[in-house]
Amino acid sequence: MASPVDRFRELLRIPTVSHADESEIDWAAFDAFQAALERLYPGVHTALDREVVDGHSLLFHWRGADAAAPLVLMAHIDVVPVVESEWDTTPFGAEIVGEGADAAIHARGAIDDKGALVAVLEAVEQLVAEGFAPDRDVYLAFGHNEETAGGGARAIVEELRARGIRPGLVLDEGGAVVEGVIPGVTVPTAMVGVAERGVMTVLLTAREGGGHASTPPAVPATARLARAIDRLHRHPFPTRLAPPVRAMLSTLAPHAPQPLRALFRSLAVTGPLVASVFSRLGPEMNAIVRTTAVATELSGAPGENVLATTAKASINIRLLTGDTVDGAAERVRRVIADPGVEIEVRHGSDPSPVSPWQGEAWRRLATAVSSSLGEEIVTTPYLQLGASDSRWFTAISGNVYRFTPFHLTRVERDALHSHDERIRVDVWLRGIGFYRALLAAS
Repeated sequence: MASPVDRFRELLRIPTVSHADESEIDWAAFDAFQAALERLYPGVHTALDREVVDGHSLLFHWRGADAAAPLVLMAHIDVVPVVESEWDTTPFGAEIVGEGADAAIHARGAIDDKGALVAVLEAVEQLVAEGFAPDRDVYLAFGHNEETAGGGARAIVEELRARGIRPGLVLDEGGAVVEGVIPGVTVPTAMVGVAERGVMTVLLTAREGGGHASTPPAVPATARLARAIDRLHRHPFPTRLAPPVRAMLSTLAPHAPQPLRALFRSLAVTGPLVASVFSRLGPEMNAIVRTTAVATELSGAPGENVLATTAKASINIRLLTGDTVDGAAERVRRVIADPGVEIEVRHGSDPSPVSPWQGEAWRRLATAVSSSLGEEIVTTPYLQLGASDSRWFTAISGNVYRFTPFHLTRVERDALHSHDERIRVDVWLRGIGFYRALLAAS
């Protein structure tokens, strides 16, 4: 009989890779994934109603005694592409490397986000087998294109909205159980995202007449573009502590040594200093205290001896809570200060609303953390740095949270979207217990 780990590894071997250009997607892999779920989790498919939304997203409905304020557990089916030559193992081989507490499953999607998806299904399958029935309705919402457009999750939200459903608690991927992330804080912390930054893409374009590279003009299009990028880099967005970050530091203050404890407890006065210091403590700390902007895609001439008639750069901007797409675009124009550089906002969404870190929904999460993952773990609000499918659910719920119940090291977190993504077997199995605890409280 297959074990939870066996089922997890089987699903990790199915390459449900998403691409922005959907013509490149192997939809047969997504069909195979759905078929595997039905075979591996018969209890889920018997006790819960299942429907396919937007072609390949899945919505399960577990009817409880009360249909009001249901619990929604989210995850996504798709994973990002791999560069196989960079991996030490086969990316979709789901090999177990190491022994004992160090044994880890190496595979694309091990953490992002099949780890959560399969842990949710394992928890529900176990509870169904035990005859458990939830006090209130439960929905499992699994989007198929979170890594690209997120259209699957949006379609699920529209279905729920049309049915008049207002979830009392929505939980998606997000922060994890970590140690040593906040300076001076060594206790394990469950970082629960109460909001996430907005995201936008700005296209910069510089143009010129072109010609042979042997006779360049004084300021070619590529140089003008490079100057614009350099100005953005040298003049970053200002630092500040957004409300979720202030709440995080206040929560963790009792667990910080002096003088940090005093600093974290007096943020009304020390906030600007703390934000300034955090911005110098590495990429993660910098990203929680300011809107970030970075050039990603670059393009120029079609040949090495040809002047570019058009030089372009995509600027990826992640908006801190309180900033807006319009405000960021205006600041980009002001900092670049060059009418020869066209500035176009390709797409953008403002930061999500902030969910409360008090009340029934928050207490349910914190209780599930302590009862399943460890009483010593401090549950704290957190500002999620990346975007997730959960942002669409803020349209129908005021209690949207982002937390993945796995104890992850810095090296493991760095492997997300990179090579050698992996999760320790014991860590993943404990995550199942978290979802069981949360479901039992529904």
